[in-house]
Amino acid sequence: MINVLVLHGLGMNMRGKVKREIFGSMTLAEYDAQISAAAQELGLEAEIFQSNLEGDIVNKLYSAAERSFSGAVINPAGFSIGYRGLTVAIDQVGFPVVEVHVSNPANRGIQSDLSKVCRATVTGFGVSGYKLALVGLREILSQRP
Repeated sequence: MINVLVLHGLGMNMRGKVKREIFGSMTLAEYDAQISAAAQELGLEAEIFQSNLEGDIVNKLYSAAERSFSGAVINPAGFSIGYRGLTVAIDQVGFPVVEVHVSNPANRGIQSDLSKVCRATVTGFGVSGYKLALVGLREILSQRP
């Protein structure tokens, strides 16, 4: 199995509770169940982690690199802009990272800083965007020598 890390950033624990008109009614636990099922279907072993602290996310990325994970998918949520430590960590881990957003932040005037260091970005497909990101990540990994 290919090990991948799936990260949820700042505020993702509030999914299904706030801003339902943008993000829908699914809770983070429901996201995680769908992500786990999609990963398994794609032959990937997904470790899923959420934190509202930038340092926790950074440490998780570095830990995954040390444990030889193959790649990561991140929904930075509230960490999309102004979190230099996270941007540096993604740039340093040595494996491909795909950024995913359930909505399209550009529709709200938001341009993620992470898109500059992530291999790809998937936006606006709801929770299905995670599966698209995992498919893309698997494709990227299959092209590596």
